Amino acid sequence: MKKLFFKKQNSNITLQPKPMPSLALCLVMDFFGYATYAIPFLGEFLDIIWAPISALIFMRMFGGAKGLFGGIFNFFEELMPGLDFIPTFTITWFIQYFSRNKEAYKLRPFTR
Repeated sequence: MKKLFFKKQNSNITLQPKPMPSLALCLVMDFFGYATYAIPFLGEFLDIIWAPISALIFMRMFGGAKGLFGGIFNFFEELMPGLDFIPTFTITWFIQYFSRNKEAYKLRPFTR
């Protein structure tokens, strides 16, 4: 009876994970965030322009929930005076890199 009503479906569809952004690009984006410190007094006003741009780039680079949360955090981090030193892009890259490759970094006991 089951064979008449329920056909076996092929579940051979593999989902490819979204490619990671490069570490060099993340370092460059963090450098742009730091660069506003180079211009005294005007730097904090440039953060008003840079904050939404940086948040949108962050959301597009990392995508998903991590990109949304990180983009919001990055927006407020750039707007708040004195918090530009946090390398948000680079930290997120490392979190994503090590969470994807956690099988390779597990400690395995030595056996003979």
